[in-house]
Amino acid sequence: MKTLTDKSFLTLLDFTPEEITFLLDLAARFKREKKQGVPHRLCEGKNIALVFEKTSTRTRCAFEVAAADLGMHPVYLDPKSSQMGKKESIADTARVLGRMFDGIEYRGFGQEIVEALAKYAKVPVWNGLTNEYHPTQILADFMTIREHFGSLRGKKLVYLGDARYNMGNSLMIGCAKMGMRFTACAPGEYQPGAELTEKCLAIAAQTDAEITFSEDPLSAVSGADVLYTDVWVSMGEPEEVWAERIRALSPYQVNAALMEAAGPQCRFMHCLPSFHDLNTLTGKAIHDAFGLTSMEVTDEVFESPQSIVFDEAENRMHTIKAVMAATLVKE
Repeated sequence: MKTLTDKSFLTLLDFTPEEITFLLDLAARFKREKKQGVPHRLCEGKNIALVFEKTSTRTRCAFEVAAADLGMHPVYLDPKSSQMGKKESIADTARVLGRMFDGIEYRGFGQEIVEALAKYAKVPVWNGLTNEYHPTQILADFMTIREHFGSLRGKKLVYLGDARYNMGNSLMIGCAKMGMRFTACAPGEYQPGAELTEKCLAIAAQTDAEITFSEDPLSAVSGADVLYTDVWVSMGEPEEVWAERIRALSPYQVNAALMEAAGPQCRFMHCLPSFHDLNTLTGKAIHDAFGLTSMEVTDEVFESPQSIVFDEAENRMHTIKAVMAATLVKE
């Protein structure tokens, strides 16, 4: 098996289109083998640390199940289980964990934290989410798009909502790398930052990708293969921003009218969790405060045949397994 041995997985900016394709192909192989009951314990006896400063359902489960399938032992560290950044510096924590574990996953806040872990740990470090980037999610998204459309090149993906943070950033990077057509559809102040946009435009010039920006949802979604959105308020942000986000982003809600404008080929994607109904405490609270029955996507779209969000969620496990195997297995 070709490997990316000892390389950390921090942002897709660090990977070539060929390397991303290799990871997607490896994930597809692991998915087939798992469905067929074929063991693939390629990392037997290794130990990994899962450092979570932000909680998660999909990321934690994906890493733990993938680790078990590969023959590894994962150790979960939540904010109460680690002194990192409080009583012990990130550099010191990294050097300790690097002596005990073969790889480290980090899910939390600033990108500088995962970068520091990778600098000092001397073992592969995998970004399970930071404020700026979410590269494991993008691999799962692209695996899902390949399964439904057969390829990535030339496919049009429109991201609607707040495009300033990890999902908007990482989808723009991934689409630029893979020769796709990406549109960030958001109010002007919610568009990706200028520095990253410049980097992605330079990448797109080499891959024949298209990177565009729009404030008009109906125009932006025309001919789209994928409409993608995320929650309007990210984990760790204060509840006070809900009113501002609802005012700014309600016109960018993915609903039946937008899906129809995109066309019958279009599929809906979301990294989850999603506020598409009132079956969550947050959903009920927003309904009581603002009268909304759904937020970034309507329940009609979320539960429609065009929605492939649960294929996408499952593929978190297969793509994370590929990242860990590729970076831990010696050639």
